[in-house]
Amino acid sequence: MRWSQLFIPTLKEDPSSAETASHKLLMRAGYIRPLGAGIYSLLPIAQRVRLKIIKIIREELNAIGGQEFVLPALHPTELWEESGRISTMGDIMFRLKDRKGADHVLGVTHEEIFTSIARNALSSYRQLPQIWYQFQTKFRDELRPKSGLLRVREFTMKDSYSFDLDSAGLDKSFSLHKTAYERIFARAGLKFVAVEASSGAMGGSASTEFMVLTQAGEDLVVLCKSCGYAANVEKATAAFDKIENGNAHADLEKFPTPGLRTVEQLANFADFASGKNQIKTLIYFADGEMVVVLLRGDHELSTAKLTDYLGAQEIRAAEDEEIFAAMGAHAGSLGAVGIKPKDGHAAKKLLADNALKNRSNMVTGANHDDYHYKGVSIERDIEVDGWGDFRNVKTADACINCGGTLAVEKSLEIGHIFKLGTRYSTTMNAQVLLSSGEKVPIVMGSYGIGVERMMAAAVELSHDKKGIIWPHSIAPYDVIVNVINASEPEALAAGEAVYNDLRQAGVEVLLDDRNERPGVKFADNDLIGVPLRINLGKKLKDGVVELVVRATGEVQDIQLDNLIEVTKQKIAGGF
Repeated sequence: MRWSQLFIPTLKEDPSSAETASHKLLMRAGYIRPLGAGIYSLLPIAQRVRLKIIKIIREELNAIGGQEFVLPALHPTELWEESGRISTMGDIMFRLKDRKGADHVLGVTHEEIFTSIARNALSSYRQLPQIWYQFQTKFRDELRPKSGLLRVREFTMKDSYSFDLDSAGLDKSFSLHKTAYERIFARAGLKFVAVEASSGAMGGSASTEFMVLTQAGEDLVVLCKSCGYAANVEKATAAFDKIENGNAHADLEKFPTPGLRTVEQLANFADFASGKNQIKTLIYFADGEMVVVLLRGDHELSTAKLTDYLGAQEIRAAEDEEIFAAMGAHAGSLGAVGIKPKDGHAAKKLLADNALKNRSNMVTGANHDDYHYKGVSIERDIEVDGWGDFRNVKTADACINCGGTLAVEKSLEIGHIFKLGTRYSTTMNAQVLLSSGEKVPIVMGSYGIGVERMMAAAVELSHDKKGIIWPHSIAPYDVIVNVINASEPEALAAGEAVYNDLRQAGVEVLLDDRNERPGVKFADNDLIGVPLRINLGKKLKDGVVELVVRATGEVQDIQLDNLIEVTKQKIAGGF
């Protein structure tokens, strides 16, 4: 392709609304243009990148036995009602009626649709296992779409689904996908970490996220550099630090704490009330039922962990008036001493974080404004209904595996795989017949990759002040042939010859034949991020051209006679 014919509307300045590097550079380099909030058009060179990403994914899914489908993006609401997710998806789902008044939704994901095909077509255990996948447009009505292609309302997802007879089969399908994902992201030139994750609204027993570490991400991952432990902050656990209880048999004593409302204020008020020695009492509603949650004073609640523990569809913090009505005190003076949910208390459950086990001689609110208890023993003074890991891990906590120091880092999700189990096959009646004549629900897995998000992630990971630096495997072109003096017929003819020779050699090449100043062309060439550039300039009269590596800036003089071979070697060797 010739640049003079190709649509690449580059910009000299960063768009004022763009915050992340990928948003700025994909806009400036002529890859994308906004149509509305969270809705983007992919321009020709972006489509080339997108198709290369799809090609890599398709090859790796086919390699593990995947079969490609294309399913509708418009779904009858009834299928989502069957699975029970029509309510749990909430406002993120686009809903509409057709001209006859029938309810439909735009696909957020396709578990329900693939399950409906499976229940109508898979009847015998002999037909399993199956791996089905597709590339399809998804729609999510994000409250605050932002960051270009990182949080959008319309995007392409590769979603695949495994159908197995039992959990052992699911384990194998899950492992096949995990390995395929590792190959996909490695081939696309993305540095990533695979982390344990929460299944969230997808349901199921286990899930793994594939993350790239970047300040542009909105997720947090917990990493241990000593042993390699990695988990999403919603799933991560940490070891407990050893704390001396002091007098384990101290008597429970109520004392005044006038105007003290926070952990920090109480710690400053009394030397025995450090954050580690306080019990923080939080009030939440889970699916309409009040729950009391106890944490150590210096720990923060993970609502995702609480949601997973309770299996709740909806969870929210209690309002001030709800708290006072149930507890008789305001936030800051709350405690669980004497609270008995089983005896008619407004709270239906009293849960405690594992870090509080066996703790004594602690401080907590007395459910009397401006008063606290000291000398609190968990086992003696509080009736806990259930223990669990409810806290957010923070930087410098100890690794649960090796005791090393944990770090919390910002990250961006590029892929997520789930063990769904029988979550959908049970609710939607997708069963197969065993040789014994018994019917059993199909065991499923679900596996997603955001295609355009992979594109944006590559830019976040690989760019400089000049522009994008594409990994070769997904770059729109292998090489730019830059005719510096394109107004000179001889130079342009030489550029055309090099361009044609490279094309015949199987190299994807862009000919910059524009009659522009060299500085303009160099800036545009660097901006769009093609891995190699061949400059035809003053040295051309001696039969010499420059070969420039975008990533390193390395410049090499090459004889025209050797140019094709050297270029192919550079491409094969990864530059």
